[in-house]
Amino acid sequence: MPPLTPEPVLRIRDLTRTHGGGATEVHALRGVDLDVHAGELVAVMGPSGSGKSTLLAIAGGLDTPTSGTVTVEDTELTTAGRRELAALRRRRIGYVFQDYNLIPALTAAENIALPRELDGVPVRRARREAVAALGDVGLEHLADRFPDEMSGGQQQRVAIARALVGERRLLLADEPTGALDSETGESVLALLRRRCEAGAAGVLVTHEPRLAAWADRMVFLRDGVVVDESRRTPVEALLTGTAGR
Repeated sequence: MPPLTPEPVLRIRDLTRTHGGGATEVHALRGVDLDVHAGELVAVMGPSGSGKSTLLAIAGGLDTPTSGTVTVEDTELTTAGRRELAALRRRRIGYVFQDYNLIPALTAAENIALPRELDGVPVRRARREAVAALGDVGLEHLADRFPDEMSGGQQQRVAIARALVGERRLLLADEPTGALDSETGESVLALLRRRCEAGAAGVLVTHEPRLAAWADRMVFLRDGVVVDESRRTPVEALLTGTAGR
C-alpha cells in the first residue's frame, strides 16, 4: 500500500441518518466518523441492517444525512447544490450499485460512455475509454450488447466498468461481486485494488470476509455505529456480536 496522503479524499464526521419518526423512527446511522485516503481501500462490514448501504449512499451524494458532514476532497456534500453534486458524481465518484442501474436503451459501451460524454468528453474518446474499461472486466466483446441481452453477472461487470472509467478519485462499491462467480469476483476486487494503488480512494461494502481481505482496513458497523476499525478482532466475531466474550 502506498503512503497515505495528508488529507483524506473522503471525510465523514458525526454522521447520522434517521428514517421516519415517532414509533416508526429508525436510526440507520448514529454518529459515524470515517476517513478514507488516496491509495486506500476500506471494507465496510456488518450484519444486515447495520447501516452499510446507507453510509455508502450518503458518501456518494445519493442520500442526505440527518446531521453531520460529508466532504469529498474540497466539496462539502451536505451544502452542495444539485448541479455541483451531479458534476462531482460524473467526474470524481464512481459508484457500483447492487442493482446495476444500467440504462436499458443503451448498449454496454454507451452506458459506460454516457457520464463522460455528459462531462464534455468527445464521443469517440468516450467510446474508446468505455471499450477499454470493458476490457478490464473481460467484456470487451459485449460492447454493443444491451443490458437485457446480458446475464446478471455480465451486467454487474458493466456497472463496475462504468464506475472505474475516467479520473475517479473516490470509488464506492456496494456488494460489487454479488452476481459473480468466485473467480470473476476475485478478478474484480483485484481491479479495484489496482485502482486504489494508482491513487484512488475506495470503499467496499461486503459481507464476505474473503473479499474484505483485499482491503487495507476494515470498518465494522452494528446498529448504525462503528464498533471496530482494525484487523485485530476476527471478522466472524464482529459480525455475530461475540467480540470480547
